[in-house]
Amino acid sequence: MGWSSPPESGQSADAAQNRENGDDEVRGTSSAGPLPRQRRRRRRRPRSEEVGDGDANDHPTGLELPQFVVSELPAASEATVGTARLSPTEPESSSCARPEPTRHAVELDELSLDDDAAKVVRRLTRHGYEAYLVGGCVRDLLVGRHPKDFDVATNAPPDGVRRIFKNSRIIGRRFRLAHVLFGGGKVIETATFRRAPRQGDDVDGADLLIRSDNEFGQAHEDAVRRDFTINGLFYDLQRREVLDWVQGMPDISCRTVNTIGSPVVRFLEDPVRILRAIKFAARLDFGIHPDVYDAIVQCRSSLAMAARPRLFEEVLRLLREGASHRAFWLMCETGVMDELLPELSSFLADEPDSGGLTWRVLSVVDQRVRDHREAPSEVVLWFLLLADPLLEACSGARDRMVAAGRFLDPIIDRLNLPRRVADSMRRVAAVLPRVESGRVGRVNRSALWNDVRQIIQIRRIAQGLPDDSGEAPEPAPRPVRAPRKRTAVRPTIET
Repeated sequence: MGWSSPPESGQSADAAQNRENGDDEVRGTSSAGPLPRQRRRRRRRPRSEEVGDGDANDHPTGLELPQFVVSELPAASEATVGTARLSPTEPESSSCARPEPTRHAVELDELSLDDDAAKVVRRLTRHGYEAYLVGGCVRDLLVGRHPKDFDVATNAPPDGVRRIFKNSRIIGRRFRLAHVLFGGGKVIETATFRRAPRQGDDVDGADLLIRSDNEFGQAHEDAVRRDFTINGLFYDLQRREVLDWVQGMPDISCRTVNTIGSPVVRFLEDPVRILRAIKFAARLDFGIHPDVYDAIVQCRSSLAMAARPRLFEEVLRLLREGASHRAFWLMCETGVMDELLPELSSFLADEPDSGGLTWRVLSVVDQRVRDHREAPSEVVLWFLLLADPLLEACSGARDRMVAAGRFLDPIIDRLNLPRRVADSMRRVAAVLPRVESGRVGRVNRSALWNDVRQIIQIRRIAQGLPDDSGEAPEPAPRPVRAPRKRTAVRPTIET
């Protein structure tokens, strides 16, 4: 590669070009020596050339850019506006107006509020999110009860809650939510607003059963998706107001259990809500709205489609809440017991309405729960509930454990009764008559003895028998045998 000859005097060094490679680089020399390299200024293209007014091949990179045709969008109808999906952090469009709730100024007792739950709400609010106390804690505070736990709902995504609270963890596979951990094992459940699945998304049109409920939403959508109006109230700690999108405050004032929307649709979406309606009516001493009552009777057969572990948990809660007598009375009155526990239902049909031993046993259980603030074990509760039909099925059987197993097998299949509970109930049914008669034997040395003793105590109180010591009947004394006389055996000597 060669360079052109040095320019003559008077010629500018910028005029020299490299003739072989056609570059714009210039090297100039003079008689006095090489000239300093001058900086070349690039000519800026006009704006029209950069955007590509001409051909696609005129683009500096030589790439062919995609061509877009922009047309005017059609006007959105009212139906399409309501079906737009929003992420929890996506701002709401101006065309989809958020409904305003009914605000009720309520001054809740500061001593009744949980300090850690209030801390979670206030910190989320300081970071620019919406956050409210929601659900059962607001309901219990409004009716003068002390909540068992406090739940928080927010528009912050679970990862956002995790970034704000270092003492939190994200749980859930179907729907992710955050647990904020505090001392003493306290957990404040912080969930992102959800919305109900729309028709055609997650609901089977044939039976309306909800298969999935894991879509993020907004505050009013989270309130509307809940089951009952008394559970759809949000409490704003900053303004000290109850936000009501579902007309729950009038039902709180009237002490009525009412569903959000059509009760038939709500119960077909989730049949376990039937048991929840009975639970709230019994525990809070509320009445049931006539439409809800009729829907319970109409939809009771749909309980067969519910998940069996959820049915077991709800029935166990009815026994543990301190209002089992009224709860099972409502189940018997509405026919729900015929679907879940037909063995008990047929037995109770033969007893007097208010004087049966089973109802008196449930009243004693409720009193013990209210007095001791703690419910007996699962084995004790389930055995006391089914004691009379179970003992009747075992009477006269040669092997009482086998007879008890035959009685419990359908209940195990229907309600997913755990095997450990069923096995303990079979053993109690086998030894209970002997222990009540005073023949304890080795039972008092087994792990089952505490459950047997509680069962006997509660049944004796329900029967009106004295139980001053609070202990099970003492075993009958064993008869004292006279000592055997030993006689010496003389060996015989053969002669």
